[in-house]
Amino acid sequence: MSYEPTHPGEDVIPGWLYDELSRVAAEMYRPTVLQLEVLHSEPERPQDGMIAFADGTDWNPGTGAGVYARISGAWSKL
Repeated sequence: MSYEPTHPGEDVIPGWLYDELSRVAAEMYRPTVLQLEVLHSEPERPQDGMIAFADGTDWNPGTGAGVYARISGAWSKL
């Protein structure tokens, strides 16, 4: 969690407190796990920087099922 409080300023405590508590809640409930959908075919428009989970049978971009990243125009298993 990377929360740093801000200074409320003068005569703005109720609004500031609400904003700060909202920021704390957003940081606390930020997802820490990423779940990828298993794909049975290559994405329609693959681009460098994409990350995908290939099923390894219908779509096998290299060495079977697993998580792949699109790097320099090719899929690389992570």
